[in-house]
Order: sequence, then C-alpha cells, then structure tokens
Amino acid sequence: MISIWKNSLLYRFFAVICGWFSAQWMKSRIIRAFINTKDAEEVSHSSIFYRPGHRLRELVSSIYEKLHLEKIFTGSIFANPYVWCFLAAVLAPLVPTMLLLGIVLISCVSAILNMAADRQKTLLCSPVNRYIILFAVLYVVATVTSVTVTGSLYVGLLTTVFVLSALAVENAVTSKRELNVLVLGMVAAGVIVSLYGFYQYIFGADGSAAWTDDDMFSSISTRVYSTLQNPNVLSEYLLLIIPLSAACLFTAKGILKKGFFLCTTGIMCVCMILTFSRAGWLGLIFAAAIFLILIDRRYLLLFLAAAVVVLAAAPDVIISRFTSIGDMSDGSTSYRVAIWMGTINMLKDYWICGIGPGTEAFNLIYPSYSYNSAVAQHSHNLFLQIMSDAGICGLIVFILLIIVFIRALCSAISKEKNRKSRIFQISALASVGGFMVQSMADYSFYNYRVMYLFWAFMGLSALFIRRSSLAGEEDE
Repeated sequence: MISIWKNSLLYRFFAVICGWFSAQWMKSRIIRAFINTKDAEEVSHSSIFYRPGHRLRELVSSIYEKLHLEKIFTGSIFANPYVWCFLAAVLAPLVPTMLLLGIVLISCVSAILNMAADRQKTLLCSPVNRYIILFAVLYVVATVTSVTVTGSLYVGLLTTVFVLSALAVENAVTSKRELNVLVLGMVAAGVIVSLYGFYQYIFGADGSAAWTDDDMFSSISTRVYSTLQNPNVLSEYLLLIIPLSAACLFTAKGILKKGFFLCTTGIMCVCMILTFSRAGWLGLIFAAAIFLILIDRRYLLLFLAAAVVVLAAAPDVIISRFTSIGDMSDGSTSYRVAIWMGTINMLKDYWICGIGPGTEAFNLIYPSYSYNSAVAQHSHNLFLQIMSDAGICGLIVFILLIIVFIRALCSAISKEKNRKSRIFQISALASVGGFMVQSMADYSFYNYRVMYLFWAFMGLSALFIRRSSLAGEEDE
C-alpha cells in the first residue's frame, strides 16, 4: 500500500511542490542568516560571563587542591554528576519538590567538584548559556527587590537553582551511551506517569470542580493528573517527553524496538487526551507538526491524514472539548481572559521590575487590579508571569533565550549529517515548541518539577546538538 501511494501521481506532485517551496525557503536571506551561527566556543568566549567564570573555576580548583578534597571525593558518587542529573531528570515527575531540589543541589555541587578536580576538563558551553545565567541572575534580583522578600525567597531561590541546573545537565553527560540511557530513563518515567493516569481514569480520581465547566462538559467525569496534581500540569510534562519517545521510535533498529517505542509513544499520547487539556492538545499538534515535517516534509500528508482520521473517529466529548477553544461562554476561557486583563493592568504599574516571584507576591498586589473579581494564584500565562516576577528585563531575556535556543537547534539540524543526532535535535525543538504553545494559556512553571524539567531540556538539547562529537560508537 505504501509503495503504491509513493508511486502515485498525486504523491509525486505534492513532493515536487513541497520540494520547490522548501528550496526557496532555505535559499532566503532570512533563513540563511538564522541558521548560519557562530561556533559555540567562539560565542562562549565572547560572553561577559566567560572571564569571571574562568577565574571562579581557577579559585574553586585552588581551594579543592589546598584542602586535599581529592582524598575524600575521588571515586565518590558525590563527584559523579551524571548519576545525580539522571536521578533528577527521571524522578522529577515522581518525587516531591523538596526531594527533587535536594537531588538537583547535589548534582550541581557534584558538577562543581568534578570541575575542580580536573583543571584540564573542558566545560561544555552552548550559545544559550549566557541567557540562562542572566535569567538566573535576574530572578535573584527580582527576589531581593520583591514586594514581599520573605514571600518570594523560597520560589526565587528554587527557580534560580533549577535554571542553573541546565548547565549541570549539559556537562554531566560525556558519552552517547550516557545520553541514550538518560533519554530511555525519561521515557520510562513518562510511561509510568501515563499508566497511573490510566488507573485514575478507569477507577476515578478526585479533582477540582474548577477544572471543567459542568454546564458545557457534563460528560467529562475525570480529567487525569497522575502524579502531578493537575491535568494541565500533566499535559505540560507529556509535551516534553512525547517527542523524545517519538525520536526513539524513529531511530530504533529492529521491529521489536520500534514496536516498543510505538507503544510508549501511544501510551503517553492517549494519556494526553485523557487530561482533556485543550492547550495541551494544541501544543501536541504543534509539536507533532514540527517533528514530522522537519524529519521529512512528505510526512505532512501523513499528518493531515491522521488529523482527518482522528476528527472522524474521536468521541463527541473530545470534539466538543476541542472546538470550544476560544469560546467565551466556557467558564475556563472567560476566567483566563479576565486574569490576563487584570495582570496586564497590574503590569502597567509594575512593568519595570515586576512584583517578585511567588504566589504570595502575586496575591499581595493582583487583587487590587483584578478584572471582574477573578481570583487567581498566577497569571495563567508564562510570559505574563515572568514579566510579573522579574519585570520587562526578565521577559526580554527569556524571549531572547528561546530565540537563541531555536536558532541553535535549527542551525544544528540544517548541518547535521548523522540521522540519529538530527532526529533527537528535531525532538528537542518539538518538545519546547509544544511547551511554549501551551504556555500561552498556562503558567507552565507553576509546578516546580515541570519547571526543572524544562531547564533540564535546555541542557539536554545542547547535548543533542553536539551528540555526534560525544564519545562512544553510534550503535550503542
């Protein structure tokens, strides 16, 4: 059937049209300027953080040597950052936030010890790192200048640690094998989380009445949230992991391995549906479009055909839920719009420095600007919330961070010759792209474990970019 379709005139016509548009797109000056980036080492050396960072490393190494800490930490698990970064990335959706914070702190300290023990060890740097460091610095400043310093202290410091953990992840992995094991561990955790979601859907689970407008969606009895306390948060987590599983599917060798990863991807996609998160569904559609089209533009036909099949076969409750996107008669939609308007009113007075991170700071100021008396713990929009936390500078740095991240991945994808590395680079772009789409309707950093995973993905993406240069054989 596939060979018949590929030999058909319609398929060939569509392939020629797509090929022509693709060639014109790639030849355009804007695209060439976007994907022709400087060498990562050159960019890192020109950073304002390079010299202070180099001096700090020399200082740490000197202290390590003078205190003879090698006698304590040589061969110790506490000097192995990969173990701790692996545990943090895999266990993030399964353990409490404070335990995750402890593991992340150990991973950061372990990375510092590992760096101090070997002056010759080259620290891996990506173009996005300068913005990651600057974003962390701005959150420290935002915490100190908050309208309630004590109320913002925990959230501000937690955010700073999780943001900087991206650098630890990037430098913890030293071989293709370690990277492959890390990816497999994250996919396995995603399957466990999804299976627990199935359990909730089958046997029922307690949920907030605010999650669904009963007047419009009385047939939705359960929105699964698994280990993440909220269905929207679960969908944010799945948006990061599903493209990873799909990348494993496309790069697996042998029918059994492909079948296994087809199952893992399918399980997580079904769980995404059961969250009934409309923003999550949009994010997944966007991520799937990026993933399939960048792997092979001819998959656009498959994507469109799958969309038609899903619309034809999906239950009425899913169709009505999806088509209600943007419907102001839905209480959830009107509630979000009211919060956005109230937050924008607040930011007219606090746009320079923000009000500080955390729920306490938001609850202290937002009620005075609330639109239609809408009560909220946050702005239900990642970009509005970052501006609320750290002001206009925080928002600008975050947007620049995302732009540089996309540019680095697009440049790597356009130049990468190794198929497996290229597919994982595409998966990282799809993960963060889908996550950003959902972030337009949710404050996706509200759950700290998901926030950590987003920044871990920044480090993981840098590893995907340089995957071909990592130690180890390709068939590992």
